[in-house]
Amino acid sequence: MSLFTALSVSATGLSAQRQRAELLVENLANSETTRTADGGPYRRKDAVFSTASVDTPFQSMYASELGNQASGVQVSEIITDTREPERRYMPGHPDADTEGYVKLPNVNPAEDMVDLMSASRNYQANVTAMSAVKDMIHRSIDLLR
Repeated sequence: MSLFTALSVSATGLSAQRQRAELLVENLANSETTRTADGGPYRRKDAVFSTASVDTPFQSMYASELGNQASGVQVSEIITDTREPERRYMPGHPDADTEGYVKLPNVNPAEDMVDLMSASRNYQANVTAMSAVKDMIHRSIDLLR
């Protein structure tokens, strides 16, 4: 794998973790949202990762001949929670039903904060890997001079 391919792989990781973090922040921001434009409470969202090929046209031909190909990561799907919303007795709430229950999102702020910390650490790991590759490229150039 070339150094530039290693950069591309880390870049896919950065993009995927950024998208994951955005979804987690959206979940946290809407953890008490009882009314959305779609009607009903906010629905929690999760990112599903899958492998993604990282290559240029020349590189893909070269890799197919050698039988190896670099792969990164991508967000292949965003899943919306389909479980029944939590019901909480709050008779004075404007969104309460006739029995006094309000439907709330199935968002656990503690769980999403832990996931957000994980996404942040994974993002930072990719930045560190890219910095290391960048340093290797600079050292290689210096050796050629």
